[in-house]
Amino acid sequence: MGLPLSIARLRVPGPSGRVLLSVDALDLPAGALVGVKGPSGAGKTTFLNALAGLAERIEGRVRWGDVELGSLGREARTRFRAAHVGMIFQDFLLFEELDAAGNAALSSMFRPRSERAAVTARAVAGLERLGLRDTGRTVASFSGGERQRVGIARALAAAPDVVLADEPTASLHREAADALVADLAALARDGGTTLVAVSHDERLLAAMDRVLTIRDGQLLAGGTA
Repeated sequence: MGLPLSIARLRVPGPSGRVLLSVDALDLPAGALVGVKGPSGAGKTTFLNALAGLAERIEGRVRWGDVELGSLGREARTRFRAAHVGMIFQDFLLFEELDAAGNAALSSMFRPRSERAAVTARAVAGLERLGLRDTGRTVASFSGGERQRVGIARALAAAPDVVLADEPTASLHREAADALVADLAALARDGGTTLVAVSHDERLLAAMDRVLTIRDGQLLAGGTA
């Protein structure tokens, strides 16, 4: 099941000391589907990085369930991501020499041996649900829509409590983007996963339970229900 999120007095400073992101307060229930919009450079990716524990310097509280990310060192944050977070990247970040199943099941390499078969099985099942049956082709020959589906299957294969997505439809044509939005929302809801998706895509945002707006590094009060 998903994890609830609680943020209080969050500040993410840049190398020069300028505040890149400021969130006074935000609370999301477990299993929420949340879109994040705003102009380019507003701080949306910084927001995702803070939620993933990838921001090295943060002030304030970012808490997933009972885990306060700011109290963890780098290795502990890495373990938290491996155990609880699936990430979908705008640029896919696939291994070109592997096929779809090999990419989707990558997280099994970082799980205890007893859990690897289950992760691989979920990866294959996710690919089939997303319309990608095993053809033996490497992903080097895949279209943008196929690559992003592999990315979704990879993010969900470890049955994460949280999925963080950065512009998941940006590289896709409208038909492929609409299909991916429907698949992603359905998979997240079926698994009770907490989903936070940064996007300029109004159709993706319309599929979410709630939409937040970030502008000039500020999360606007309450976002849009």
